[in-house]
Amino acid sequence: MSTPPSGEQWTLRHGRQEATVVEVGGGLRTYTVDGVDVVAGYAEDEFCLAGRGQVLMPWPNRIRGGQYSFDGVDHQLALTEIPLSNSNHGLVRWLPWQLHWHDDDWSALTVRTRLHPSPGWDWTLDLSVNYVLDDDGLTVSAHAANVGDAPAPFGYGAHPYVALNETRLADVELTIPAAREVVVDEQMIPTATEAVRPEMDFRSNRALGTTSLDTAYTALDRTGRDGAWEVVVGGLATGEVGVWGDAALEWVQVFTAKGADTGVKGTRGVAVEPMSCPSNAFNSGDGLVVLEPGQSWSGTWGITPSQLA
Repeated sequence: MSTPPSGEQWTLRHGRQEATVVEVGGGLRTYTVDGVDVVAGYAEDEFCLAGRGQVLMPWPNRIRGGQYSFDGVDHQLALTEIPLSNSNHGLVRWLPWQLHWHDDDWSALTVRTRLHPSPGWDWTLDLSVNYVLDDDGLTVSAHAANVGDAPAPFGYGAHPYVALNETRLADVELTIPAAREVVVDEQMIPTATEAVRPEMDFRSNRALGTTSLDTAYTALDRTGRDGAWEVVVGGLATGEVGVWGDAALEWVQVFTAKGADTGVKGTRGVAVEPMSCPSNAFNSGDGLVVLEPGQSWSGTWGITPSQLA
């Protein structure tokens, strides 16, 4: 049997739910309830499409020109977003991750990898992600530890897409409990964080209509369980899907282009991306975590489908 493009596949099950975590990038390839897609993933014989379900460390989103300075040293990363001349979504998306642990009934597992120094990146981090299915849905906890001998810059993000299935993009209803949005330039690099504009304000649930989003939000209202924020994608034939994040994840990117009614390769979906910092944080310092030697960071987010209620 040939090896899938995303490497080894590890399947979680709990009741009517099933999720698949993969070796390449340690990401989430599928998540279903009663066999219906909750996330817009990709097939086992496919290469990961558009960052679907990927783990974004040691930074999410973009670094302008792949350039940054840290502790008085200038760094140049490889450019991975060629049209905009940026370094995009970190260094672990295509690394092999190992299965570290699973529980007896395969409703929970942990994958891990070690990020070594490479061009533009001087530090060593131990990284792990824990995936759990329970009666409330899917919970994902990410962990990073600095196992080197110098302080390291760090940011985290996740890239799940909520599956639209047969729902038209214009009919998708969004609730985004954010008071502020990130304004970007033509390179998709932040220039300001401002009060959310009326056309980008989804604090009151409303249909997307003709609005197109590739937008980071912050100043999130934490009225969910245990003080979490929650973005709700509704108007779906299968019900609502909530994506939530804890206090370590102060930002969320919402991206709608891959939910277009036609011309999308793979399953259509709206990305709701929990993040610890916005784009270009290695330069701006916004939300940037500095991990001292021996120090660690953790953040937790999850997906709650209404079909489980």
